[in-house]
Amino acid sequence: MPRPPKWRRVAFIPEVTHFRPAGVPSTAVEEVSLSLEEAEALRLRDLVGLEQEQCAEKMNISRPTFHRVLESARRKVADALLNGKAIRIEGGNFELVTQRFRCLQGHEWDMPSEQMAARLPAVCPRCRSLDISPVAPGEFGLPGRGWGRRRRGRRNW
Repeated sequence: MPRPPKWRRVAFIPEVTHFRPAGVPSTAVEEVSLSLEEAEALRLRDLVGLEQEQCAEKMNISRPTFHRVLESARRKVADALLNGKAIRIEGGNFELVTQRFRCLQGHEWDMPSEQMAARLPAVCPRCRSLDISPVAPGEFGLPGRGWGRRRRGRRNW
């Protein structure tokens, strides 16, 4: 039986998730799929400028695993840039560092996953409403892939 995949922590979900070469119709372009943990590895190492050890710690994975994720991401981006392919950021095995919640009054707040592991919020911190629900993180809850932690461990959304 194969080992279950380890969930990687992601602290940022980009608003723009699809890039394609300018001037080329979208029907004529091949596409490269970049997972959210690969995008997070690129962000932490190349944009934020952290060392690989720090990046691995933030993503809750080992340094060799982080290196493999980063190399895969760089290979995909290079392929897309040099061969005129589109890039789509989607899916993966990840958990969000913070989870967003909303009450019926419209108040929204973030809760770190470490606190959610202990307990889910019972009331809205602003109006004390009991009617609260998690805010879905956009289109990233693909079948068979996770995005967050719940009271009884991880769930696929």
